[in-house]
Amino acid sequence: MTTDSSDFSAALVDGPWRHEFVPANGARFHVALAGPESRGGGSSAPLVLLLHSFPQFWWAWRHQLEALGEAGYRVAAMDLRGTGASDKPPIGYDAPTRTRDVAGVVRSLGADRAVVVGHGSGGGLAWAMAALQPAVTSGVAAFAAPHPSHVHASGRRLLTPVAQRHLAFAQLPTLPERALTRDDLVARVLADGAASPLSPEAVETYTTVMRIPFAAHSAMEAIRWSVRSTPRPDGRRYRSALRRPLNVPTLQVHGGADGFLRRELTDADAAAVSRSLRFEVLEGAGHFLPEEAPDDVTRLLLDWLPTTQG
Repeated sequence: MTTDSSDFSAALVDGPWRHEFVPANGARFHVALAGPESRGGGSSAPLVLLLHSFPQFWWAWRHQLEALGEAGYRVAAMDLRGTGASDKPPIGYDAPTRTRDVAGVVRSLGADRAVVVGHGSGGGLAWAMAALQPAVTSGVAAFAAPHPSHVHASGRRLLTPVAQRHLAFAQLPTLPERALTRDDLVARVLADGAASPLSPEAVETYTTVMRIPFAAHSAMEAIRWSVRSTPRPDGRRYRSALRRPLNVPTLQVHGGADGFLRRELTDADAAAVSRSLRFEVLEGAGHFLPEEAPDDVTRLLLDWLPTTQG
């Protein structure tokens, strides 16, 4: 029997990784770790930090977390502010604050710099890390995530009609939160974006974790900021900062059958700001690439990551 709420421990899924809680930017964040340990151990293995999308949490990267750890990388998949087992404060769901969260997690894990890998909205944060937190960002990989400056390709032109409907619904008060926790909105978002269905077990896991108190509201607040900040000074300052040239290696990957993003122009803004962009399309895959095409995502990362170690 399902309920309207879950305990945060629902996000602490067991597997070939370890769970830790680290302080950053005035809050506490949960990370799942794989690969060599460093704090106290002095490991020189580079840190790869994985950022999830909506309506997911760190577990979306479970396949890559294990594979990259086995390849010798220090890997951390974090629950972003308001998600999973991380703190859920009432404020701070703007992108600049969340990049400070990510930078703080990198330092709390004992690293000076990290390769930031993100999917969907987490990919947007990965792009923002290179512009707003360059001191801690040694490379950016973005999956199903166009560069968020929207100079050459507006958000409306990039989004499919079904994505635009979901985005409009998210702007309503209260109703989206109820749909996430008491209805099937998590399942519908996952089905609408994917080219092939995620397993029922995965859908149930994401739905259960979304029912952790305040998780649904936090998720909606991040989406609402991305829309409502557009005409405001804070949004204009953010997009202006994103237009700075990026001097780190970048990887951008899209699914050829993404239900949320139009394939055309997805690389336009990244190509304009990145001096070292690799762009790939995984034909037949949808929006949720780390789960729909886990082997291809891992292969691309393992092929690209050495370019970030210069």
